[in-house]
Amino acid sequence: MATRARDRLLEAAEELFYAEGIHAVGVERLLSVSGVGRASFYRHFASKDDLVIAVLQRRDRLWRAWLEARVAAHGGGPLAVFDALAEGAEEPGFHGCAFINAMAETADPDSEIYRLAGEHKQRVTDLLARLLANAGHQDSDSRARQLALLMEGAIVTAMRERSGEPARQARSMAEQLLS
Repeated sequence: MATRARDRLLEAAEELFYAEGIHAVGVERLLSVSGVGRASFYRHFASKDDLVIAVLQRRDRLWRAWLEARVAAHGGGPLAVFDALAEGAEEPGFHGCAFINAMAETADPDSEIYRLAGEHKQRVTDLLARLLANAGHQDSDSRARQLALLMEGAIVTAMRERSGEPARQARSMAEQLLS
């Protein structure tokens, strides 16, 4: 039962933090939505920051697994990341990138939250480098950083425009970069 309470807290926190923001969601709201009691919360997490860290770690694993699956479904090439992003941006409840959002809310580059968000971004860049190398592109590390920059811009613009079109435009730009 204790594990179930932890899972309920993580699921509720991920949904609420992503939709409303980390600072906007208090512990009382988390307890109410998750159905977990205060004592149980503190048995699993020493603080709200510890919960945020656990949420980001979980989100990193789940989001990268989603991205890899969607890239494979779109043919497996490096440009398929933009097809996946366009799909994601058109899903109901899209609120941009949880890691960009967390970094913006935290704004302290020395914090654990900021560090975790940066590690996520590096893992995505590493995935891009692997996709590029597998597709036979030279200088895959440098190209991966360029595609990651296009991805970031597409995600932020998609959040503002509420559309997958920025990801499709970024795909076109990436195609030109790689040709």
